[in-house]
Amino acid sequence: MTSHLDLPEGRLAYDVHVPAGPARGLLLAVPGMGDLRSTYRHLVPLLTAAGYRVATADLRGHGESDTSFSAYGDEATAGDIVALAEALRLDGERVVVLGNSMAAGAAVIAAAERPDLIAGLVLSGPFVRDGEIGAGMRLMFRLLMQPAWIVPAWRAYLPSLFAGRRPDDFAEELDRVVAALRRPGHRRAFARTTRTTHAPAEAVVDRVAAPTLVVMGAADPDFPDPAAEAAWIAERTGGEVLLVEEAGHYPHTQRPEVVAPAVLALLDRVTAAA
Repeated sequence: MTSHLDLPEGRLAYDVHVPAGPARGLLLAVPGMGDLRSTYRHLVPLLTAAGYRVATADLRGHGESDTSFSAYGDEATAGDIVALAEALRLDGERVVVLGNSMAAGAAVIAAAERPDLIAGLVLSGPFVRDGEIGAGMRLMFRLLMQPAWIVPAWRAYLPSLFAGRRPDDFAEELDRVVAALRRPGHRRAFARTTRTTHAPAEAVVDRVAAPTLVVMGAADPDFPDPAAEAAWIAERTGGEVLLVEEAGHYPHTQRPEVVAPAVLALLDRVTAAA
């Protein structure tokens, strides 16, 4: 059942998935822009089976979250991560955050600002800095992401990010993503989210002290050299890299059986240290 967190400018939609027995800790999973919290649908059962509570949340202006917010992007999402973690943790526990794509940059900001709250990071297909994109390419992307035609443009573009394996239910999930974009106000909110900059995340990445796992699809088309980008983030955070073969920008969805053991290893380490 969908729950909502009330914030001053609107509500964030989230689900909490619980294990069969006592919970060992909490992981908060946040999707990237243009995506839904259901992106973690294949990973969640593997984590709850190991005894962890998992909360999955929609970005502001996405899915079942409101579109009434005045700001979107990395910094706004970092604030939402902090608010959700504070609302969902039990008995003052610290929270591990899993962020995909843009939400990875937001998770870095949250961890740098709130080390007392964020115990660990899993960064999947992470944007932690702005890429070297030419002015022409940036302008073309901005034109494609206009509210008037953002729905067909995203439907056509999103499959290209799933280089490698695709989940068996990919077509159904794509339909869900497109249907969510057609809800009132969501096209405009998504268009505004695409204009974010990852410079704030890069500015604080060296301050991240929490144990960090960088999960990168070896075929991620969003990076000229996915392995090199993952290594740069791991070096800056003192983290570890899981390079996932046959996966693009969504390794947690495309190869959950590969990603889950590494995520659980980090969760176990953080839990043991608590």
